[in-house]
Amino acid sequence: MYRGYKIKEPFFEYGPKCYMYGDTLLEIAKGLDRLSEKYDVDIILDVPDTEIKNIADHTKNIHVYSQHMDSLPVGRGMGRTLPEALKAAGAVGVMLNHAEHKLTLPEIAEAIKRADEVGLATIVCADSVEEVEAVARLSPNILVAEPTELIGTGRPAGREYVDSVIRCIREINPEIKPFPSAGISKGEDCYNIVKAGSPASGCSSAIAKAENPLRLAEEMIASVRRAWDEIHQGA
Repeated sequence: MYRGYKIKEPFFEYGPKCYMYGDTLLEIAKGLDRLSEKYDVDIILDVPDTEIKNIADHTKNIHVYSQHMDSLPVGRGMGRTLPEALKAAGAVGVMLNHAEHKLTLPEIAEAIKRADEVGLATIVCADSVEEVEAVARLSPNILVAEPTELIGTGRPAGREYVDSVIRCIREINPEIKPFPSAGISKGEDCYNIVKAGSPASGCSSAIAKAENPLRLAEEMIASVRRAWDEIHQGA
């Protein structure tokens, strides 16, 4: 776990996958930057490596992450993603083990180690409660628990799954931020997942495919803020 990294709760993550790039993605990034300030919600934007520098140079509030990273050292490694290069481009973190780019546990462990060495936060995805438990023992900064069968379906994870993965992560390492996700398609889903105990919510396909991506993103971010404030009001 990279201990030099701080992200404030509640937070929101948007992963455009490869739906967006270039000027389109930059405009979304700038919009998210404004929404982060408006709602006082930290936002992670994990982007293709080709977009990192441009987005990092033109935003001030969002946390720019790479969508993947290899664990190789400086030197040979044609066609792979070097941790030091991501850091130099302006990334503050990296996503690992997404359902569309699965890694083995040893690969995840080595990638987290290299990210820690260069000063990159790690947000690691896991599927079943068993995989969540295994990944939690590797101490990423954030652990996204998302049932693979729900990704992109618009059907959010059930309360039983949310409760079990949050409890599992906190029992193993309370410093890891638990992040139950998958199937988020509207603000109500974000509201419900935060009310269920998550410090965050996020979305990929629904925002990327929306007629007005920033409008949907704002609906979701506002819902995260509202749910969090309702829970912590007067605390």
